[in-house]
Amino acid sequence: MFSYYLKLGWLSIRRNPLLSALMVAAIAVGIGACMTIITVNYVMSSNPIPHKSEQLFYVQLDSWDPNNQGDDGFEPPDQMTYIDAMALMKAGKAYRQVASNRSSLVLEPQNEDERPFSVDARNTWSDFFPMFDLPFIYGSGWDDTADRSLERVVVLSKEINERVFGGENPVGRNVRLNGMDFQVVGVIDDFLPVPKFYDVTNGAFNEPEEIYIPFNVAVEYDLPRNGNTNCWKPFDEGIEAFLNSECAWIQFWAELRNETEKREYMAFLNAYAEQQKQLGRFPRPLNNQLSDVMEWMEKEEVVEDDAQVMLGLSLLFLVVCLLNTIGLLLAKFMGKSGDISLRRALGATRANLFTQHMIESGMIGLGGGVLGLGLTWLGLRGIEMLFGDFVENLVGLDWVMVLTAIGLAILSALLAGLYPTWRACRVVPASQLKIH
Repeated sequence: MFSYYLKLGWLSIRRNPLLSALMVAAIAVGIGACMTIITVNYVMSSNPIPHKSEQLFYVQLDSWDPNNQGDDGFEPPDQMTYIDAMALMKAGKAYRQVASNRSSLVLEPQNEDERPFSVDARNTWSDFFPMFDLPFIYGSGWDDTADRSLERVVVLSKEINERVFGGENPVGRNVRLNGMDFQVVGVIDDFLPVPKFYDVTNGAFNEPEEIYIPFNVAVEYDLPRNGNTNCWKPFDEGIEAFLNSECAWIQFWAELRNETEKREYMAFLNAYAEQQKQLGRFPRPLNNQLSDVMEWMEKEEVVEDDAQVMLGLSLLFLVVCLLNTIGLLLAKFMGKSGDISLRRALGATRANLFTQHMIESGMIGLGGGVLGLGLTWLGLRGIEMLFGDFVENLVGLDWVMVLTAIGLAILSALLAGLYPTWRACRVVPASQLKIH
């Protein structure tokens, strides 16, 4: 019977092509607008490392000014001071741990005909690569010996390797950064976590860094820092004064594999904070925090309130489109009252007629969904043109969003078809048969 109803639905759609086209267009416009915003929100709030997001924790120590609350009230600062980050690294209480910050360096190509160019860099530790599962084309990250002995080593992105070494295996060769030679130990394959969860403070949707160097090397040679830095106490000039200041500029992550490790690590953080209080630091009440990946992104409001408002408005626009579709379906189905009465006279039940017309509504919804996908693609390209590279990582359609668009269109059409179908099935056959 289903194939028979599909045939009847197709014949009905062909019988009134203009009316059918208007209904498909109404659904398509609503789906296009709605799915454009849904897709952006979906990418913004997706889990960037689902297989271990519950084992990775962002560490916050509340060392801030007791007389000045921040944007989030008396919450701990988003980043950590150098004093505290190094103390946690030295203690080594987590399974893996990483202190890192954003930087920008100048790379001098070996070919004298090429001009030096700026590269985004991350100063980090050896645990960064296995903790965040960075894929490698050549070589690997450095080991903890390089961290301790200040070895000038570097990991390149795939793009930088292609630009500097033509895509060949560069492991063992040198690159010159800020006037110093660094030995290449690895090249990372495409790595594009969305959002960029490990450093949402400096841009949750920024591109990943182009090179990675040891954190201690960057500190030793006072290489540039290119991220957010917040201080609540004045300090003297010079690198040593800065490192010993109450300036927060470092992101700190810990990998804790189970609840026991998490509980023990929190106890360690609290004991450390109490120790610092005795030394005259950490003047606010104890408020250290561990947030896993999804908790941290929610806390940092990676999905902005404006995006949520836009999502609500797009859903309302879809409802308006469905109201128009209801009117068109009502006109179409009531115009078929003679055919409906004839089918009833020949033995079709109201349930048969209801099923037939709901399948026809679903077919219209399917057409609207397919056309709506095209409009969604155009909408995403429009957002990309409007905002440029900043949203490049947010405007892609995957299969989840394609199936969501089709499913939402069919569901919307079925909902829109409920009342018109019910009205059509209530037609009294005798009155229509007398007329015809």
